[in-house]
This record gives sequence, C-alpha cells and structure tokens, in this order.
Amino acid sequence: MSPHFGRVLLLGCMLAELSACTLNSPVDRKAIPERSDRSSGSQLAKTDFDRMADVEISENIQSLRTLMIKLYKRNPHELAKSTSDNAEKMATWVIDGEQQHHYQFKEIDNKQGTDAIFLAFQPDYAGDRVLPFIVGLQTMLLQAHGGKRDFYINDTLNPQFIYNVARNIEIAAWKLANARDEKGKLYLLSNEINDKDKNLSFEREFGKMIGRTDLYAVALSEKSERLISRVMQNLATAIFLPFLP
Repeated sequence: MSPHFGRVLLLGCMLAELSACTLNSPVDRKAIPERSDRSSGSQLAKTDFDRMADVEISENIQSLRTLMIKLYKRNPHELAKSTSDNAEKMATWVIDGEQQHHYQFKEIDNKQGTDAIFLAFQPDYAGDRVLPFIVGLQTMLLQAHGGKRDFYINDTLNPQFIYNVARNIEIAAWKLANARDEKGKLYLLSNEINDKDKNLSFEREFGKMIGRTDLYAVALSEKSERLISRVMQNLATAIFLPFLP
C-alpha cells in the first residue's frame, strides 16, 4: 500500500467516525462496497487513487439513484409527468441508461449540469422537476470526473473541479430544501420536520455525497501537489462553481 493511500484511509476512517458520532439515530452498518471487477486484469492498470475514484463516483451515483427514488415517492405528481412506470424503473433508466439517452432529454431541452438544476426551480417550468434536478447533478458529477466512471493510470483529474462539485452539491441541496414558488410552496418536497414526523434522510444522503467528494478532492490534491482554492459562500446567495476546463 502506498504512503499516500495509507494517509487517505486514515483520514477516511476519522471522517467516518466523526460522522457516526454526530448522528442521533443508530449507525446504519452496511458492508464495504465491493467492486465487481476487483480481481480482473484491468485492476493492474489502476493505482490506489484510481480505485478510490472508482468507488467515490460509483457510490455517489448510487446516492443519486436513492435520491431520485425518494423524490418521486415524496412527489408522485412529478413522476406522473414523465411516465406511468414506478420510481425504481424510472431511476434505473435515467441513472444507468447513458448508452440509450446520453443524458439528452428533450423534455428538459437537453440541459445538463447546473443548467438542468436551475431548470428544476424555474417558476414557468411545467415538466417533471425531479428529472432535471437529478440529471443536472449526475452530469455535473461526471463532467468533473472527465466524463468517466472508471479510472486508470493515464487518467488525470483536477482536484479543484472535484472540490467545486462538492460545493455545488451543497448549493443544489439547499435549493431543494428552500426554493419556493410565488405562493410560498416548495417546488419539491424532501426533508420533513413537524410535530409528528422527522425525515432528514435527504440531508443525510447529500451529506454522504459531499463527504465522499471532498475526501477524494483533498486526497487527490495531496497526491498531485496541486493546491485547492477553498471557497466560502452563503448558500442562500451562492453561485455554482466551474467544474470544466
């Protein structure tokens, strides 16, 4: 194991332990994700950081799948605008159907990245708001990773772009929880806190994505000896940061 990767693992363990301490609910103990190709010949062409990138983006995409399903179940009228299928089937088609649709959806004017996220909260947009929100997040994440989900020795990623995407996920999560129409109604229902219910599962899923992305950005910055320009923004007035050359 390389010294760099050892430090990354130590930092990851510290962050995981801190996250567990800050949650009021019992820790959800899941098995460490195992890549299906971990014993294949392709692993010989990967560094520790390539494997870390594989896991980071794979787990983040799984979080997007979870968020999409949860959003449709909280907002079934949005799903009905796109399909009569269930939320799981719609999420599978959007998240895993890149070879079919290439993230070109005429229903959202083929918008991607932050443009798609903005569309989800436009007052005059009458379509399925969950679709551009998730497509925007997924394409933004992929673009910051060079359009790839699988990484090898000759791949070069920019830690600044990875860091910027983590900040953009924070902004998108804030918009989801706070953006309202002219009547004061949330565009999309997500977290819920009232006298009877307390549902912060959306917030936790976004927190996982931000944590994974930040960790990889910091680790990549150390490995490549490229400093990250850290940005402090007020989420209410924050602008999306660039994540493309």
